[in-house]
Amino acid sequence: ALVLTPYVLFKIYPPEVTETPDAPTMAAAKLEEMGPATSGEKITLGVVASLLFLWIFGPGLLGVSAPVTALLGLSALLCSGVISWQDCLQEKGAWDTLLWFSALVGMSAQLETFGIISWLANNVSTMLAGASMSWPMAFTVLHVAYFAIHYLFASQTAHVGALYAAFLAMMVGSGVPVLIAALTLSFSTNLFGAITHYASAQGVVYYGAGYIDLPTWWKVGGIMALFQYGVMFGVGAFWWKAIGLM
Repeated sequence: ALVLTPYVLFKIYPPEVTETPDAPTMAAAKLEEMGPATSGEKITLGVVASLLFLWIFGPGLLGVSAPVTALLGLSALLCSGVISWQDCLQEKGAWDTLLWFSALVGMSAQLETFGIISWLANNVSTMLAGASMSWPMAFTVLHVAYFAIHYLFASQTAHVGALYAAFLAMMVGSGVPVLIAALTLSFSTNLFGAITHYASAQGVVYYGAGYIDLPTWWKVGGIMALFQYGVMFGVGAFWWKAIGLM
Protein backbone atom coordinates (compact mmCIF):
# COMPACT_ATOMS: atom_id res chain seq x y z
CA ALA A 1 0.00 0.00 0.00
CA LEU A 2 2.83 2.39 0.86
CA VAL A 3 4.50 1.78 -2.52
CA LEU A 4 1.29 2.03 -4.56
CA THR A 5 -0.27 5.02 -2.74
CA PRO A 6 1.61 7.75 -4.73
CA TYR A 7 0.67 6.08 -8.03
CA VAL A 8 -3.03 5.67 -7.15
CA LEU A 9 -3.22 9.23 -5.82
CA PHE A 10 -1.54 10.51 -8.98
CA LYS A 11 -4.21 8.76 -11.08
CA ILE A 12 -7.29 9.88 -9.14
CA TYR A 13 -6.08 13.42 -8.37
CA PRO A 14 -3.31 14.31 -10.86
CA PRO A 15 -1.23 17.42 -10.18
CA GLU A 16 -1.51 20.43 -12.46
CA VAL A 17 2.27 20.42 -13.04
CA THR A 18 3.89 17.06 -13.78
CA GLU A 19 7.34 18.11 -14.98
CA THR A 20 9.73 20.65 -13.46
CA PRO A 21 13.03 20.31 -15.34
CA ASP A 22 14.10 23.85 -14.39
CA ALA A 23 13.43 23.41 -10.66
CA PRO A 24 17.10 22.92 -9.60
CA THR A 25 18.19 26.01 -11.55
CA MET A 26 15.33 28.11 -10.19
CA ALA A 27 16.04 26.96 -6.62
CA ALA A 28 19.73 27.82 -6.93
CA ALA A 29 18.88 31.26 -8.32
CA LYS A 30 16.43 31.95 -5.51
CA LEU A 31 18.96 30.89 -2.87
CA GLU A 32 21.54 33.22 -4.36
CA GLU A 33 18.98 36.03 -4.46
CA MET A 34 18.09 35.49 -0.80
CA GLY A 35 21.71 35.70 0.30
CA PRO A 36 23.02 34.49 3.68
CA ALA A 37 20.66 33.70 6.55
CA THR A 38 19.43 36.77 8.44
CA SER A 39 19.41 37.09 12.22
CA GLY A 40 15.65 36.54 12.23
CA GLU A 41 16.01 33.30 10.27
CA LYS A 42 18.70 32.08 12.65
CA ILE A 43 16.48 32.85 15.64
CA THR A 44 13.61 31.00 13.97
CA LEU A 45 15.85 27.98 13.37
CA GLY A 46 16.87 27.96 17.03
CA VAL A 47 13.26 28.28 18.20
CA VAL A 48 12.11 25.45 15.93
CA ALA A 49 14.94 23.18 17.17
CA SER A 50 14.00 23.99 20.77
CA LEU A 51 10.34 23.27 20.08
CA LEU A 52 11.17 19.88 18.57
CA PHE A 53 13.24 19.03 21.63
CA LEU A 54 10.46 20.08 24.04
CA TRP A 55 7.73 18.31 22.05
CA ILE A 56 9.72 15.07 22.19
CA PHE A 57 11.31 15.21 25.64
CA GLY A 58 9.44 17.99 27.43
CA PRO A 59 6.50 16.01 28.86
CA GLY A 60 8.67 13.22 30.25
CA LEU A 61 11.84 15.02 31.32
CA LEU A 62 10.71 18.54 32.15
CA GLY A 63 6.96 18.26 32.66
CA VAL A 64 6.31 20.72 29.83
CA SER A 65 3.15 19.89 27.87
CA ALA A 66 2.76 20.35 24.11
CA PRO A 67 0.43 23.43 24.40
CA VAL A 68 2.89 25.14 26.76
CA THR A 69 5.71 24.37 24.33
CA ALA A 70 3.78 25.95 21.46
CA LEU A 71 3.08 29.09 23.52
CA LEU A 72 6.75 29.34 24.51
CA GLY A 73 7.76 29.19 20.86
CA LEU A 74 5.25 31.84 19.84
CA SER A 75 6.34 34.07 22.73
CA ALA A 76 10.01 33.69 21.76
CA LEU A 77 9.30 34.76 18.17
CA LEU A 78 7.15 37.71 19.28
CA CYS A 79 9.60 38.93 21.95
CA SER A 80 12.58 38.66 19.60
CA GLY A 81 10.78 40.71 16.95
CA VAL A 82 10.96 37.98 14.32
CA ILE A 83 7.19 38.26 13.92
CA SER A 84 4.62 40.79 15.13
CA TRP A 85 1.10 40.28 16.39
CA GLN A 86 -0.12 41.79 13.13
CA ASP A 87 1.69 38.98 11.30
CA CYS A 88 -0.18 36.47 13.47
CA LEU A 89 -3.52 38.08 12.70
CA GLN A 90 -2.87 37.84 8.97
CA GLU A 91 -2.31 34.07 9.12
CA LYS A 92 -5.91 33.19 8.31
CA GLY A 93 -5.10 29.54 7.62
CA ALA A 94 -3.71 29.11 11.13
CA TRP A 95 -6.81 30.65 12.71
CA ASP A 96 -9.02 28.44 10.55
CA THR A 97 -7.07 25.41 11.78
CA LEU A 98 -7.38 26.46 15.41
CA LEU A 99 -11.13 27.07 15.21
CA TRP A 100 -11.88 23.93 13.20
CA PHE A 101 -9.83 21.63 15.36
CA SER A 102 -10.81 23.07 18.74
CA ALA A 103 -14.53 22.94 17.91
CA LEU A 104 -14.41 19.45 16.44
CA VAL A 105 -12.26 18.01 19.22
CA GLY A 106 -14.71 19.49 21.72
CA MET A 107 -17.65 17.94 19.87
CA SER A 108 -16.03 14.50 19.74
CA ALA A 109 -15.20 14.75 23.45
CA GLN A 110 -18.86 15.50 24.17
CA LEU A 111 -19.90 12.40 22.22
CA GLU A 112 -17.85 10.39 24.68
CA THR A 113 -19.08 12.37 27.69
CA PHE A 114 -22.72 11.84 26.81
CA GLY A 115 -22.16 8.13 26.23
CA ILE A 116 -22.87 8.13 22.49
CA ILE A 117 -19.69 6.21 21.69
CA SER A 118 -20.32 3.62 24.41
CA TRP A 119 -23.90 3.25 23.19
CA LEU A 120 -22.71 2.58 19.64
CA ALA A 121 -20.12 0.06 20.81
CA ASN A 122 -22.62 -1.78 23.00
CA ASN A 123 -25.20 -1.94 20.23
CA VAL A 124 -22.69 -3.29 17.73
CA SER A 125 -21.56 -5.91 20.25
CA THR A 126 -25.15 -6.98 20.91
CA MET A 127 -25.92 -7.27 17.18
CA LEU A 128 -22.86 -9.43 16.58
CA ALA A 129 -23.70 -11.71 19.48
CA GLY A 130 -27.26 -12.12 18.20
CA ALA A 131 -26.18 -12.84 14.63
CA SER A 132 -23.82 -15.70 15.62
CA MET A 133 -21.25 -14.61 13.04
CA SER A 134 -18.05 -16.47 12.22
CA TRP A 135 -14.94 -14.65 13.36
CA PRO A 136 -13.87 -13.55 9.84
CA MET A 137 -17.28 -11.98 9.30
CA ALA A 138 -17.28 -10.33 12.73
CA PHE A 139 -13.74 -9.14 12.06
CA THR A 140 -14.88 -7.47 8.81
CA VAL A 141 -18.02 -5.92 10.29
CA LEU A 142 -16.18 -4.50 13.29
CA HIS A 143 -13.48 -2.98 11.09
CA VAL A 144 -16.12 -1.34 8.91
CA ALA A 145 -17.76 0.08 12.03
CA TYR A 146 -14.42 1.19 13.48
CA PHE A 147 -13.65 2.97 10.22
CA ALA A 148 -17.09 4.60 9.80
CA ILE A 149 -17.24 5.89 13.37
CA HIS A 150 -14.13 7.98 12.77
CA TYR A 151 -16.30 10.41 10.81
CA LEU A 152 -17.52 11.48 14.27
CA PHE A 153 -14.02 12.09 15.61
CA ALA A 154 -11.63 15.01 15.15
CA SER A 155 -8.65 13.18 16.61
CA GLN A 156 -7.05 9.79 16.10
CA THR A 157 -5.91 9.84 19.73
CA ALA A 158 -9.45 10.45 20.96
CA HIS A 159 -10.72 7.65 18.72
CA VAL A 160 -8.18 5.17 20.07
CA GLY A 161 -8.80 6.23 23.66
CA ALA A 162 -12.56 5.87 23.32
CA LEU A 163 -12.93 2.80 21.11
CA TYR A 164 -9.76 0.75 20.71
CA ALA A 165 -10.16 -1.32 23.88
CA ALA A 166 -13.89 -1.83 23.27
CA PHE A 167 -13.44 -3.03 19.68
CA LEU A 168 -10.48 -5.20 20.62
CA ALA A 169 -12.60 -6.89 23.29
CA MET A 170 -15.47 -7.41 20.82
CA MET A 171 -13.12 -8.93 18.23
CA VAL A 172 -11.45 -11.27 20.70
CA GLY A 173 -14.87 -12.23 22.06
CA SER A 174 -15.95 -13.10 18.52
CA GLY A 175 -13.00 -15.48 18.10
CA VAL A 176 -10.60 -13.22 16.18
CA PRO A 177 -6.94 -14.10 16.97
CA VAL A 178 -5.69 -11.58 19.53
CA LEU A 179 -2.57 -10.52 17.63
CA ILE A 180 -4.43 -9.94 14.36
CA ALA A 181 -7.16 -7.96 16.15
CA ALA A 182 -4.67 -5.78 18.02
CA LEU A 183 -2.43 -5.07 15.03
CA THR A 184 -5.14 -4.40 12.45
CA LEU A 185 -7.00 -2.00 14.76
CA SER A 186 -3.71 -0.16 15.25
CA PHE A 187 -3.15 -0.02 11.49
CA SER A 188 -6.69 1.28 10.94
CA THR A 189 -5.93 4.30 13.09
CA ASN A 190 -3.45 5.43 10.42
CA LEU A 191 -5.48 4.36 7.39
CA PHE A 192 -8.49 6.55 8.19
CA GLY A 193 -6.38 9.58 9.09
CA ALA A 194 -7.26 11.43 5.88
CA ILE A 195 -10.91 10.53 5.25
CA THR A 196 -12.01 14.01 6.35
CA HIS A 197 -10.29 17.35 6.79
CA TYR A 198 -10.64 16.95 10.57
CA ALA A 199 -9.76 13.24 10.85
CA SER A 200 -6.26 14.05 12.12
CA ALA A 201 -4.34 17.07 13.35
CA GLN A 202 -2.19 17.27 10.22
CA GLY A 203 -5.27 17.07 7.99
CA VAL A 204 -6.62 20.29 9.45
CA VAL A 205 -3.33 22.05 8.72
CA TYR A 206 -3.27 20.85 5.09
CA TYR A 207 -6.91 21.78 4.52
CA GLY A 208 -6.34 25.19 6.07
CA ALA A 209 -3.75 25.93 3.37
CA GLY A 210 -6.66 26.23 0.94
CA TYR A 211 -5.31 24.12 -1.93
CA ILE A 212 -8.03 21.43 -1.80
CA ASP A 213 -11.76 22.05 -1.59
CA LEU A 214 -13.92 20.13 0.87
CA PRO A 215 -15.79 17.77 -1.52
CA THR A 216 -12.52 16.76 -3.20
CA TRP A 217 -10.86 16.08 0.15
CA TRP A 218 -13.67 13.80 1.33
CA LYS A 219 -13.83 11.97 -2.02
CA VAL A 220 -10.09 11.41 -2.41
CA GLY A 221 -9.67 10.61 1.29
CA GLY A 222 -12.42 8.00 1.15
CA ILE A 223 -11.05 6.39 -2.03
CA MET A 224 -7.52 6.19 -0.63
CA ALA A 225 -8.72 4.73 2.67
CA LEU A 226 -10.72 2.04 0.86
CA PHE A 227 -7.74 1.26 -1.37
CA GLN A 228 -5.40 0.90 1.61
CA TYR A 229 -7.90 -1.23 3.51
CA GLY A 230 -8.26 -3.41 0.44
CA VAL A 231 -4.51 -3.97 0.25
CA MET A 232 -4.22 -4.61 3.98
CA PHE A 233 -6.99 -7.18 4.12
CA GLY A 234 -6.64 -8.59 0.60
CA VAL A 235 -2.88 -9.10 0.55
CA GLY A 236 -2.55 -9.18 4.33
CA ALA A 237 -4.84 -12.17 4.76
CA PHE A 238 -2.55 -14.35 2.65
CA TRP A 239 0.52 -13.07 4.48
CA TRP A 240 -1.02 -13.66 7.92
CA LYS A 241 -1.87 -17.19 6.90
CA ALA A 242 1.63 -17.79 5.53
CA ILE A 243 3.30 -16.73 8.80
CA GLY A 244 0.85 -18.66 10.96
CA LEU A 245 -1.29 -15.88 12.44
CA MET A 246 -4.49 -17.39 11.01
